[in-house]
Amino acid sequence: MADKPSSGEILGIPYNFERPSLGRLLSSYWQPGKGMLVEKPFGIGYTLNLANWRSWIVLAVAGGLYYQQQQSAGSAPSGGSDEDAAEDDGPVEVIVDDD
Repeated sequence: MADKPSSGEILGIPYNFERPSLGRLLSSYWQPGKGMLVEKPFGIGYTLNLANWRSWIVLAVAGGLYYQQQQSAGSAPSGGSDEDAAEDDGPVEVIVDDD
């Protein structure tokens, strides 16, 4: 039985399952002259090239959105939450008016 290749492409998506070295990891995330996305040093797909200025914009936007989510989650009002509604379960009177 032939050995399976540890790197290549499937449907245009790169994969690499070779044991990563520290030098290969560092050089794969910093590739001047390349585009915003580069092949991952280990695994399937692409990753950000930190030598490209567009990658820093993507990271700043993602960080801003994460910060905004954390701020809004911390200041959520306690009234009207699902936990309060579950505590108020009790008999409910329904009046139907037949005209």
